[in-house]
Amino acid sequence: MEAGRVIACALSVFVALFSDRFVLVASFSQSMDSDFTFTLAAGRKECFFQTMKKDASLEIEYQVLDGAGLDVDFLISSPSGQVLFSDYHKSDGVHTVETVGGDYMFCFDNTFSSVSEKLIFFELILDNMETEEEQDDWKAYVQGTDILDMKLEDIMDTINNVKARLGKSVHIQNVLRAFEARDRNIQESNFDRVNFWSITNLVVMMMIAATQVYLVRSLFEDKRKIRT
Repeated sequence: MEAGRVIACALSVFVALFSDRFVLVASFSQSMDSDFTFTLAAGRKECFFQTMKKDASLEIEYQVLDGAGLDVDFLISSPSGQVLFSDYHKSDGVHTVETVGGDYMFCFDNTFSSVSEKLIFFELILDNMETEEEQDDWKAYVQGTDILDMKLEDIMDTINNVKARLGKSVHIQNVLRAFEARDRNIQESNFDRVNFWSITNLVVMMMIAATQVYLVRSLFEDKRKIRT
């Protein structure tokens, strides 16, 4: 029992000592679009993985919403480890990759900043991820198609078009929401800066006015001694 406690304490100390050196790694669903907002600490690098099928399409769009400079380093690498795209000190970017089968890695790097953390939003858009088996699953539940005076294929095409347009609408709304959040952060930062310098200028002007009054009054003071 005591040996188990000693081992647990040693492991906790090891994690506490080396946790700051680890790179955060996360993965997302294989067939669903995803969006995520996270805080990237100063001096840290965080990587994410997305499993893709062959002949599919992966689109990644990111924005830095808050943080000094509003910039971050970004890269995408293929399952073989080849770097496909890389950005340096960018505030936003969009990249599209025609994929092969495997895990794609994309990383956000803030190691160049030792003080400021960054608030980052990114969205993944996956195309051509459905298999033929998945597309034909609905046919197993359809009976008596000869009775219907319409083609189920036409209905399915219409539904797919509506789904695609709804997905595009959600994507546009997410992007606009990210732009709004970044603009709001910039406006609040500018508001605080304007208030600070306005108060500073007001204090300086009051000090100068008081100094001028004192100097003018000192010019008209009669310091000669009056003898009687």
